[in-house]
Amino acid sequence: QVELVESGGGLVQAGASLRLSCGFSGRTFATYIMAWFRQAPGKQRELVATISPGYSTTYADFVEGRFTISRDHAKNTVYLQMNSLKPDDTAVYLCAARHYSTFQYDYWGQGTQVTVSS
Repeated sequence: QVELVESGGGLVQAGASLRLSCGFSGRTFATYIMAWFRQAPGKQRELVATISPGYSTTYADFVEGRFTISRDHAKNTVYLQMNSLKPDDTAVYLCAARHYSTFQYDYWGQGTQVTVSS
C-alpha cells in the first residue's frame, strides 16, 4: 500500500513562493507517476502538474510557467515549487500517485492548505 504525506503549505502574500513536498512510501517510487492536484472551496479538483519516473513533466495551463514539479528518487519525494503565487492559487493541494501501468490515480495524500492573500 502506498502512503503519501504532504507538507509545506501555508499562508503567504500574493507574489510569494512556496515549496510543497510529498513523501512516498510502501512501494517502489520509481515505478509511479506522481502528480499534484488542487481543490478550492466550491470547485472541482483540478490537475496541476505530473512527473513520470523518467522526469517528463506536464502542467495545467493556469500554471503559466510559475510552478515546477520535480522528484528525488533517493528521497522518495516529489516537490512542487510555486512562484509568483496569486490569490486564485488558494486551495488544498494534494499529492497523488499511479503506477505507470494504470490510468487512474489510486493513491492520495491528505492535502496541504495553501492560502494566498492579496
